[in-house]
Amino acid sequence: AFFASKVEHESKQCNNKGFQRPGSSAFDRVYTANQNCGHTYPTFLAMLWCAGLLCSQAPAAFAGLMYLFVRQKYFVGYLGERTQSTPGYLFGKRIILFLFLMSVAGILNYYLIFFFGSDFEMYIKPITSAISPLLLIP
Repeated sequence: AFFASKVEHESKQCNNKGFQRPGSSAFDRVYTANQNCGHTYPTFLAMLWCAGLLCSQAPAAFAGLMYLFVRQKYFVGYLGERTQSTPGYLFGKRIILFLFLMSVAGILNYYLIFFFGSDFEMYIKPITSAISPLLLIP
């Protein structure tokens, strides 16, 4: 909602109507940042859902909240110079990687249970809980 309101605000700042506004670099930056955030959102939701369902809910929820904060930082950084958005982008990639690795660990655990009857969930949950605070390190 914040991203959409920023796009609408910049759109109203321009006198032209429609999305093709030549020469409006402020609108272009806001619109591009909104599109970038919108394009990564389905991937984020899929990784968050898989990590929470297959591995552990608390670290996945923490990583999800961190990702939303990081995308906010990316968006605001994109409104300034494009180099200001790079830390938010890289931080977001790290969080998506963490969620992906949690999903893979959960899938591997499922197949270990299915084929060999051994459950490693009691080892995976403490590891992911211990690693999730490391996401705060820039």
